[in-house]
Amino acid sequence: MSYFAAALARPRQGWVATELDLDEIEVADDAADLLREVDPDAPLALMFVEADDEFLVVFRLDNGDEMRIFASDASFAEESRVGAVLLEELDEIDVASSDDSDEPELVGVPVGEADLLADLGVSARDLLALCAHEGMLPSDVMLAISRKIGGAEALTNLRGE
Repeated sequence: MSYFAAALARPRQGWVATELDLDEIEVADDAADLLREVDPDAPLALMFVEADDEFLVVFRLDNGDEMRIFASDASFAEESRVGAVLLEELDEIDVASSDDSDEPELVGVPVGEADLLADLGVSARDLLALCAHEGMLPSDVMLAISRKIGGAEALTNLRGE
């Protein structure tokens, strides 16, 4: 399974983007180490992993220590070694917490922390809705998130778009 992993680090001003190679990671902490290397002093660093236009992982590291992960579909762990490493021990997200008909109808089974970007303006509900939106590929979700948080220019420059 092919994947693309992009790190977005936010030093004191702006965003810095770089591509990451996750082939050698054995545990999620290894991915955190790679993310720390992008900018060791950045108070916030994100990693987006998209795989085969099907799966999205958002990995957050605050102050180089606190690691939080969200994945659009738990089956990524079954389909990919990288997925298995990143999603190990993540719990399924309860999206049916109310009778609200506006709840997104997800294709996969999201796991982890859907609210990991809430303080950046992307609520859990918004993140789940982006993942559930018909026709949205993981790369589209990644770009929508980066636009919302102000890192789109760095990400599009990295991708050559």
